[in-house]
Amino acid sequence: MSIQDKMTGFFDKLAPTVNKLGNNVYLRAISNTMMGTIGPLMVGSIAVLLLAFPIQGVKDAIAAIGLTPILAAVNSVTIGGLALYVSFLMAKNLVSSLLNEDGALIGALSLMGFLIITPLGPLEGGGNGIPTQWLGASGVFSAFIIGIITAKVYELFVKKHITIKMPESVPPVVTKSFDSLFPAMTLGCIFMLIRLLFQMTSFGSMHQFIYSMIQAPLQGLGTSLPATLVFGTVAQLFWFFGIHGTNVINPLVQPLRLALDTENLTALAAGLPLPNIIGNAFWSINTWGATTLGLIFLMLRSKSKQYREMGKIALVPGLLGITEPLVFGLPLVFNFDFFFPYIFNNVIIILLSYFLTAIGVVARCSGVQCIFGLPLGFHAMVGGHWTIVVWQLISQLIISPVLWYPWFKMAEKKKVQEEEAFTEAD
Repeated sequence: MSIQDKMTGFFDKLAPTVNKLGNNVYLRAISNTMMGTIGPLMVGSIAVLLLAFPIQGVKDAIAAIGLTPILAAVNSVTIGGLALYVSFLMAKNLVSSLLNEDGALIGALSLMGFLIITPLGPLEGGGNGIPTQWLGASGVFSAFIIGIITAKVYELFVKKHITIKMPESVPPVVTKSFDSLFPAMTLGCIFMLIRLLFQMTSFGSMHQFIYSMIQAPLQGLGTSLPATLVFGTVAQLFWFFGIHGTNVINPLVQPLRLALDTENLTALAAGLPLPNIIGNAFWSINTWGATTLGLIFLMLRSKSKQYREMGKIALVPGLLGITEPLVFGLPLVFNFDFFFPYIFNNVIIILLSYFLTAIGVVARCSGVQCIFGLPLGFHAMVGGHWTIVVWQLISQLIISPVLWYPWFKMAEKKKVQEEEAFTEAD
């Protein structure tokens, strides 16, 4: 049995497990939750970019019309309030998956729990306020955990039919509100107890404990350069064998990357140096289109008629970062002629990008999230600096064709021979 057959057999056996992982209700809820925060993050990102606009005249004009404090407030309640959105959406999405219902009421209970465990701080004018420290990226993992606890407690009440029975004449909306009453009281007690217990520890709050013991170590480990390279390789391996690698990997690493991006955006708004190289924006910009655009350009000038026609079909989608026509049309899936470049070209670009960013040739990404479907170059503009745009153009238009070239020429030779043999047979 050849190595190719052994690898194919291995992934055929692995596919059910991986697909099961990708369809896990908790991982899907995490993925959907992070996708649901993109709107507030985009609004906050625009506010930050206007606050920190590199042209002083523009900043002066914004200040003159009184927008500066408004933009700062927008930043505080969007990027600075990320954990609040995560808390609501996590419970809502998980209940939707577990019980096939809307889950908005349970999202509200999760938000209640998040606020209960968040310590208050004294205000200068008297009274107490909620410190913003735990409302942003630092409180994201707490929000995930609270969302899961809330959804599971509600699921238990529903499956055990513990609810207030209402007459049939009562409108469904009212009945639904009463369905959440017992879970609300139970969750309130649970989160008050959690707050009390953590106040008795050196951490002082659940947020501090989760951040110190879970979130910070995972961010350091899971978003390090070696881990990023491993995740990138594994994702492409899954794609090669017909498994949606993005759906498998993203729920594990996207929350970590987005947390780092929000740290960059916070620093940008404060006029401080950006702390992180790797983040979700760094990943999106530098793995744009799985680095396949170079292959499309080579196909357009191929000696093989099939490759030329496929190149024409894939060009416009490829310029928008859409790879499916190439992945399933060429195909790249199960095509061992292109195994090594398809698996490892992303890794090479990430390595080069990280090195150029670390030495200051390319700027660090601002943390603004990239919009899928924007053309090459425009996609990188949200990075916040012209060097990021130039680097994406260089990596996709120059480096990518070079990386694909030797493998393409070998595959092209085989394809031309096949076409010639087919023509002679006719």
